[in-house]
Amino acid sequence: MLPKIIDVSGIKIGGNNPIVLIAGPCVIESEDLVMKTAEQIKSISDKLKIPFIFKSSYAKDNRSSVEYFYGPGVEEGVRILERVKKTFDVPVLSDVHYPDEVKIAAEVLDIIQIPAFLSMQTRLTLEVARTGKVVNVKKGQFLAPQDVKNVVKKIESTGNTNILLTERGTFFGYHNLIVDMRGLKIMRDFGYPVVFDVTHTIRVYGIPSRDPRGGNPEFIFPLARAGVAAGLDAIFIETHPDPSTALSDAASMLPLSRLDTLLTQVQEIDKLVKEYLNEDYR
Repeated sequence: MLPKIIDVSGIKIGGNNPIVLIAGPCVIESEDLVMKTAEQIKSISDKLKIPFIFKSSYAKDNRSSVEYFYGPGVEEGVRILERVKKTFDVPVLSDVHYPDEVKIAAEVLDIIQIPAFLSMQTRLTLEVARTGKVVNVKKGQFLAPQDVKNVVKKIESTGNTNILLTERGTFFGYHNLIVDMRGLKIMRDFGYPVVFDVTHTIRVYGIPSRDPRGGNPEFIFPLARAGVAAGLDAIFIETHPDPSTALSDAASMLPLSRLDTLLTQVQEIDKLVKEYLNEDYR
């Protein structure tokens, strides 16, 4: 059975629809940077005819130091995301960290994301699910793909079946992440669309994200190609005009100048794979 089709403001994710792009800078650093980045991604996605959902976090609550950039916070962040939404006519996604943020975020966000480290937080999950909005669950680095079914059941218990499941790597010893491509199929077989967050999988934890050693961006292209070849519904890419100057995940974001090339490659693979997926699910 092919995964359910989730409608996000007219964008169809799942079934056997073409791959969707979820992209943007890791965190809202400034309104100007967000608007310029969204404009460039929209131009690329329009050229390639790939459906595009803009992503940026209004807060980065999981930081290893209080000195690191946090973000503008929920109210200012949501205001900026609303401007992106209206200016470029694209759906927007951001993550929530606390139940009391959910109502504010739901007023603008088309997709509300539950962060990986909070993916087992029942109260937060239920609060998000009750909005009726599309819920993107980041699979915790500590979870086996089979265990994501428990999170799915929590969301379904509210009557909300607008669910996306995102792979973002699994702990492999200390600091490193690894992607088990089997997990993409395991989660897709739950009946919901699967997203591959390729740029987070190449982070090296324990090293500050602005340190060049804090990521292995040379693996973005091969992992993206491999993930799409396994069968995906959307690809999640954090991108920045100049990652070296970024205030969060500087060592792991894709330079915006390379986004066009990467998307061209994964689109070709996606078209081929979707032809065969029909056979897989018969």
